[in-house]
Amino acid sequence: MNPLAIGNSRSKRQLRLDWPDGREQLLDHAELRRQCPCSQCRAFRLRGMAPMVDVRVQVIELHSQGYGLQLVFSDGHERGIYPWAYLAELTE
Repeated sequence: MNPLAIGNSRSKRQLRLDWPDGREQLLDHAELRRQCPCSQCRAFRLRGMAPMVDVRVQVIELHSQGYGLQLVFSDGHERGIYPWAYLAELTE
């Protein structure tokens, strides 16, 4: 299920997804960076380590990949593609 609308507020550091079921989801940029699904970040979390993420990090670019979004962060990280289902499961 793809969102109907996507918004990115750099000033609030939030990604907004409007889902077809009427739910609006607000996701914090720093938390999105901590939950990056790329293999390197996932391996880091599987070892029980919490990624050190600056709370000031921002999503500076969004690239649609059809099945999800590639997020580019202000710290230069851009490896993760966030599938729609993964994003829908993240808590606000």
